[in-house]
Amino acid sequence: MTNQEIIQVAFQQSAYDCNCKVEDFLSERNVVTISKENTQARKYLPLPLECDLVSYGSNIVAQVSERTKAAVTEYIGKYPVHCCFETPNIHLLNDLLAPFDLKVCFMAEYFLPDVTKLKEPDCGFELRVLQQADLENLYSEQWEHCLTFDNRERDVLAVGAYDDSELIGLAGCSADCETMYQIGVDVLPEYRRNGVASAVTSKLALEILKLGKVPFYCAAWSNIQSVRNAIKSGFRPAWVELTARDNGFVDKMI
Repeated sequence: MTNQEIIQVAFQQSAYDCNCKVEDFLSERNVVTISKENTQARKYLPLPLECDLVSYGSNIVAQVSERTKAAVTEYIGKYPVHCCFETPNIHLLNDLLAPFDLKVCFMAEYFLPDVTKLKEPDCGFELRVLQQADLENLYSEQWEHCLTFDNRERDVLAVGAYDDSELIGLAGCSADCETMYQIGVDVLPEYRRNGVASAVTSKLALEILKLGKVPFYCAAWSNIQSVRNAIKSGFRPAWVELTARDNGFVDKMI
């Protein structure tokens, strides 16, 4: 799979997620769509959404509800693309969403693999490819960033790093949609800064590509350790996303 094929898969998935066309992400103008349920969307998205902004760099595709359409359109038309995803401008977005009992909840950067940078890793520890049946005993707090506890059937593949018989690092992927698998990773504290995270991440990415699927990686842009791991593992920034949720949902997360 080439880098061009990978980005096209991502565009198509984002189009399913945002109820838009692939070419909308390549436009120089912002696009606003009415959010709808879609069986082909990422399984964890609670569609329809009332305010969700996605950018691959050239513009913003905003999926909204009928009642938030005017407010969100006003907001994304007021600032340059990248400025819509940062403070202090986000404070204005929250003000515009306040009459609908909504506020900004999630902001993240998404990464796709660069096939010219992916390589078979060597971290000095044994790496094992784990199938779904091998994961049954790994659902513990230690690996909560790697596995999908509330929907275990989505956990289809993982790569573990072992020091003798001890699992010291794990990268797992969830089948969040038909064509793209999301990677999550963690390493025991005493084994960090030894290349284990990037080793299991890049190995898992290669295994996912062998299945004909596209691996993707998500990190908060303030999580420098996670972003560094993505880049070291052969991933590159692809798109950013900002999502608002109702006040009750947000308050429970605080």
